[in-house]
Amino acid sequence: MFDFSAAHFYYLLLSLPGILIAITFHEMAHGYAAEAMGDPTAKNAGRLTLNPLKHIDPLGFISMVLFSFGWAKPVPINPMNFKDQKKGTIIVSLAGVATNLLLAFIGMAVFKAIVPMQNMTLNLVFESIYLYNIIFAVFNIIPIPPLDGSRILMVFLPPKALPAYFKYQRYGMILIFVLAFTGILWIIIGPAIYGIESLFNNIISPIFSLFGL
Repeated sequence: MFDFSAAHFYYLLLSLPGILIAITFHEMAHGYAAEAMGDPTAKNAGRLTLNPLKHIDPLGFISMVLFSFGWAKPVPINPMNFKDQKKGTIIVSLAGVATNLLLAFIGMAVFKAIVPMQNMTLNLVFESIYLYNIIFAVFNIIPIPPLDGSRILMVFLPPKALPAYFKYQRYGMILIFVLAFTGILWIIIGPAIYGIESLFNNIISPIFSLFGL
């Protein structure tokens, strides 16, 4: 059931920076990785930018705000331009996820640094930054088309399996929505999200304690 309280909308407002950062840096990372692998398609399309408007998919953004999972406008990539198609596909697919995890780690470190300030607004902003970056990373690594994990899976599929993969990939988003609205999606990705959050906390907290923070 939707929450229409003022407190909930206030939380959503403060979550927007985290959502926009997760989406923007994820897609820009794909573009820069593709360029490094020899494909200038994203660069030529003007997608190597921090302008979130270039990367937002309206439906995916609304889904991210309302349901905490969503997607961005895919960066155009032509694997035929990669110097090594298999290596290039894997690196480009993982670039967005790796960037989200790095931002999540940084976001959590800043969050823990500012907690003593007791500024609820800043706390919520940086909490959303690290949480949404973790969520975006984990969600995108799922091997269901058109998510990044599916491109990695495709690289390792035997040639005989590719026709079936291409045949059914059009149903990927339908499957994702079914998993989301039945609650199965969170059963799948929830442990990974909490595990990464716990891992980062276990790394950052001792460092802060060491310096008396």
